[in-house]
Amino acid sequence: MTNRMIIGIMLIALGLTAGCGAAAKVIAKKSLSERTDVFIELADTEARSADVADVTIIADIKTHLEDYCTAGSAEAVHGKGTYSFLINIDGQAVVWNVPGKMHELPTHIDGKASRDPEAGEGMKYVLEKKVRLAAGTHEVFIGLPADHYYTVTDISVQNGKAYVLKFNPIYRHKTSPEGRCSFTKGILKYDAMLSERVIH
Repeated sequence: MTNRMIIGIMLIALGLTAGCGAAAKVIAKKSLSERTDVFIELADTEARSADVADVTIIADIKTHLEDYCTAGSAEAVHGKGTYSFLINIDGQAVVWNVPGKMHELPTHIDGKASRDPEAGEGMKYVLEKKVRLAAGTHEVFIGLPADHYYTVTDISVQNGKAYVLKFNPIYRHKTSPEGRCSFTKGILKYDAMLSERVIH
């Protein structure tokens, strides 16, 4: 390996570390509530009201199992019993710790490698919470502290209506951009949909 290649690898590593650090700072800041009057959490049985909007927030992520990486790895937080999702809406923050469940899909189908990004054995965490909001446009921040990832999307809601805000995970590629995505490589981004309409 040439000196130029070594320097290049070091610069990439430093860039990734800096990126994680920046994301961690944003997530830490967003975990603090500036307001407490934006939303309330609802039970599933709560009746709908004509004066406000109800939004069910759904997000999931699949990670490798706890013993997938060597001890002391930066990814050692994966595969634990719970996984933290940070939600901040217009300055009001909440952290929901979601229990995980073992999840396994076949890695091969009819002798061919599966293209399903969740193929293989791992731990899956599914967040599903209902909140009540005033009508209007709201900024929704979702952060994954364990993965130094966050994204922000705006939603518009009307009184008396119920919505589903779903964050669909897109995982990183195993080898190259042309290769298949795999949960074992971590999350790349979330695609957000409001009641089946892509918004981000």
